[in-house]
Amino acid sequence: MKGSVLSPDPNTVHPLPAHDRVAFLRPLITSPKIVVGDYTYYDDPDGPTGFEQHNVLYAYGPERLIIGKYCAIAAGTRFLMAGAEHPTMGVSAFPFTMFGGRWTEQTLDIVTAMPSRGDTVVGNDVWFGHRATVMPGVRIGDGAIIAAGAVVTGDVAPYTIVGGNPARLIRQRFADDDIGRLLRAAWWDWPVELVTEHTRTIMAGTPAEIETIGNRLDGNGS
Repeated sequence: MKGSVLSPDPNTVHPLPAHDRVAFLRPLITSPKIVVGDYTYYDDPDGPTGFEQHNVLYAYGPERLIIGKYCAIAAGTRFLMAGAEHPTMGVSAFPFTMFGGRWTEQTLDIVTAMPSRGDTVVGNDVWFGHRATVMPGVRIGDGAIIAAGAVVTGDVAPYTIVGGNPARLIRQRFADDDIGRLLRAAWWDWPVELVTEHTRTIMAGTPAEIETIGNRLDGNGS
């Protein structure tokens, strides 16, 4: 509509002035170990601006949390990082190393030799339900939906819905061919002007329609 704002500014912390429970995360992040794409938001009635401190836990090591664009993250979602891991190769899982003194001197090599699960990577257009928990090193594909209360302990394929503790596949959102169409089109990488032009199709259209728009953008079809 003429005179209306075409799209929200991804650098705005609170894109809905009347609802400060919602925040775009990218402008809030200060840690180099957390990367968040444009338009990914966190919704929390207790205040979303503490996401980095309250929702990304045990980020003591070099591992990163990488979250793509256009993700929706509900209140209470937690990302547990590799610092939460305890050594389990011996009798006790107690973390003696963290308390200093001789405990640290005698056990530091044990902790530093522990294998890392690597970065936690979340794709684009992922929806996290209320109080979902993501364990270290998990990879979640584009278009996935994580049900409320789910505890994600393993990788999640693109465009699937998972739930439970530990999270299990509930269903695949589209047929394999349609998932391929969506991943190739990668609408989240379109210029925001094109996303704005086609928001109705992105929300309610078919994978084939998204593919057609993507082909026009790439010059591969009409």
